Amino acid sequence: MIDININGSDYSVDPSLTVLEAAKSIGVHIPTLCHLEGKHPQGACRVCVVEVEGAAALTASCSAPVRAGMVIHTESKRVRNARKTVVDLMLSEHVGDCRYCDRGDDCELQELSNVMGMREPMYDGEKPAVQMDDSTPALVRDTGKCIKCRRCVTACNEVQNVGALFPQNRGYDTVIGPAFAQNLDTVACVQCGQCAAVCPVGAITEKSHIEQVHRALDDPKKTVVVQTAPAIRAALGECFGYEAGTLVTGQMVTALKMMGFDGVFDTNFTADLTIIEEGSELLKRLKDMLVEGKPAALPQFSSCSPGWIKYAEYFHPDFLPNLSTCKSPQQMFGALAKSYYAEKIGVKPQDMTVVSVMPCTAKKFEAHRAEMGQDGVADVDYVLTTRELGQMIRSMGIDFKHLGDSAMDTPFGISSGAADIFANTGGVMEAALRTVYEIVTGRDFPLENLRVDSIAGLDGIKEASVLITDPAESWKFLDGVEVKVAVAHGLGNTEKLMEMIRSGEKTYHFVEVMTCPGGCIGGGGQPRFTTDAKRKARIGAIYREDEGKAMRKSHNNPTITAIYEDFLKEPLGEKSHHLLHTKYSERPPV
Repeated sequence: MIDININGSDYSVDPSLTVLEAAKSIGVHIPTLCHLEGKHPQGACRVCVVEVEGAAALTASCSAPVRAGMVIHTESKRVRNARKTVVDLMLSEHVGDCRYCDRGDDCELQELSNVMGMREPMYDGEKPAVQMDDSTPALVRDTGKCIKCRRCVTACNEVQNVGALFPQNRGYDTVIGPAFAQNLDTVACVQCGQCAAVCPVGAITEKSHIEQVHRALDDPKKTVVVQTAPAIRAALGECFGYEAGTLVTGQMVTALKMMGFDGVFDTNFTADLTIIEEGSELLKRLKDMLVEGKPAALPQFSSCSPGWIKYAEYFHPDFLPNLSTCKSPQQMFGALAKSYYAEKIGVKPQDMTVVSVMPCTAKKFEAHRAEMGQDGVADVDYVLTTRELGQMIRSMGIDFKHLGDSAMDTPFGISSGAADIFANTGGVMEAALRTVYEIVTGRDFPLENLRVDSIAGLDGIKEASVLITDPAESWKFLDGVEVKVAVAHGLGNTEKLMEMIRSGEKTYHFVEVMTCPGGCIGGGGQPRFTTDAKRKARIGAIYREDEGKAMRKSHNNPTITAIYEDFLKEPLGEKSHHLLHTKYSERPPV
């Protein structure tokens, strides 16, 4: 530890910290508009400047390391005036009307200008040219609102390894976006929305489906059903002032029923179904290889995360045969809602509207894919992010904090704890292991509390293995096989894992990939601003939801058993293949 002085008080701090981090560690807030936790400091916005005694110029606290004996002033007159100048220059180039901006309630630039007491402009100069880009199904870019903080560039390049966004030109003419001022649909953008999640203003946002959902709810000819992903219940409360990680499942269901949906269902149901289909697919691949001697595309990769699917189509097309053919739980739900459920209630598929509430902007893209439908009818019609649902609830005058709890509707309202943990990185893998192990051995999953600790948490790449001993008679070929699995979250980590697999450094049977850091709980459509502390809080809430259920394994879900008996007949069967499975193709290089 070293001794420094901040605002007249002495402190001992870790010498590895920056001034910004040291101040935060002792409870002193320094504003910033470009900094991202754990990433290389940008020093781009200059809002975080502080005065260091003995230094000729103000210092960017996000990039300056602490030194022993430093005397730092975070709120001196010189600092305050400099910050006001910087913020006012940003505002002078900011093309937008706060009255009509969807970031009006959580715009970091507006909040900072209010806190600093800025009531009239110091500068009123030239405005930059504006490019509106709504070329993709999931995201909208408005360069006029961009303050060139470069957070989106960090997220797209350092976190996700995609490289769709870069600073173009220099100085006043700088534009953040794809090369040559192209639209997002012309570059390898996976629609993950991590750029929108970190943008401090309204320069990148999700493409809203709120108005379309309102129109569907108002149409008496439409039967409108909604499904809610597991990650929503641990984050929606943040839109209404709850702490991160507060479970609001029952209140959420009540709100959705008050909004007028004809059926309120749980994506968890089809998460359980995904485990049955995906687990059966893995076992078939192993049998083909070990018994039939056929070539098998191993490792099998999970296919629940649409950003990962698009990333594989762009950057790893040779691994597309390794992707599970299972649709995601969102798409499986839509397919069943417009077949099995529509038939049960006597509604034509084209007269049913399926709405999803998802933590992920890429789910909007996924619902838009040509592969995701039957006979010209899309599986899922509209996708709302967690943020959009929060906005709709408020706009409809629903007092969320005072709502009681309600239960999901049948038949798609019953689910296991294994389905809940789909929200967390490592959750799909843990759910799959619980089911596959018990199917193969006929014995209870051997780990205490069903938790596979080595694949939980926020490490970027995680591994586990399960040794199969004394399996059931029909699975004798797996006796003594050590099933090796891996988990990656964030596409930057995924790329590292893919390189290890491709080189032969690592060998696995099954790999889970989640596009977003932390998994779906850190999705691009979740309430802003998602830090590791919030990720951990949401992850903890999801595990509590799992542990609080009497049924914690997908294959024990009685409604899943019933839907196979009544409709699907068998995993990987003809009807399952038609409704629940798909395939993907290489995307041309861009």
